Amino acid sequence: MNHTADTHTPAARLYLASASPRRRELLTQIGLAHEVLLVPAPPGEDEPQHPGESAADYVLRTARDKALRGRDWIRAQGLARLPLLAADTTVILAGDVLGKPADRDDAIRILRALSGSTHEVRTAVTVWTGDELLEAVSVTEVRMRDLLAEEIARYCDSGEPFGKAGAYGIQGLAGTFISQIAGSYTGVMGLPLFETANLLRAAGIQVP
Repeated sequence: MNHTADTHTPAARLYLASASPRRRELLTQIGLAHEVLLVPAPPGEDEPQHPGESAADYVLRTARDKALRGRDWIRAQGLARLPLLAADTTVILAGDVLGKPADRDDAIRILRALSGSTHEVRTAVTVWTGDELLEAVSVTEVRMRDLLAEEIARYCDSGEPFGKAGAYGIQGLAGTFISQIAGSYTGVMGLPLFETANLLRAAGIQVP
C-alpha cells in the first residue's frame, strides 16, 4: 500500500517578534509552532541606549519595546490574537554595552576588547499574553580565551560577527573561542529556553 506523506503544518501557537534564525531554531527545538512577525523598525539608530541607562535596564526595555510594537502591529493589521514573544540580547563588558558591529573594523575592535576577558550576556524575554506583559532576564558569564590578531581577522572574514551582539555567535565558529560559561548557553544564543518556557506556561501555552 502506498502512503502519502503527512505534510500538515501545525498551527502557530504564538508570534515571534524577531527575524533571528537562532530564536526560530530554539523554539522549533522545543516543539513550539510559531509565526514570525516582521514588525517595521522605528526610524533612527537601531536600539539606542538612553543617556544614563544601565545595561541591565537597556536590555529589558528593548525587549519590552519589541513586544509592544508587535502588539500594536497585530492590532493594526487585524491579525489573529495569539501570545507574542520578543527578546533582546546584550553583551556587556565592564558595564558597557557591546552591540552589533557596524563594519569589519568595529567587529575587530569588539573582539579585541572581549579577548582574554570575562563578559556578561543578558537576554531579556517578554511575552505579551493579550492582557499583560510577562518578563524574565537570563544572565550568563562568558569567558573568552586570548585571541590572536589573525584569528580575529579570519573570523571577521567569515562574516559571522555581523548582526550579532558582541560580534560573535557561540553556536558557530566562535564556539572555539569560549573557554567557560556560567549560566544559560541558549541565553547566549539569544533565547534562554528555561526562562522562555516558564513565561509561555504562565501565558497558557503548553511546553514540553
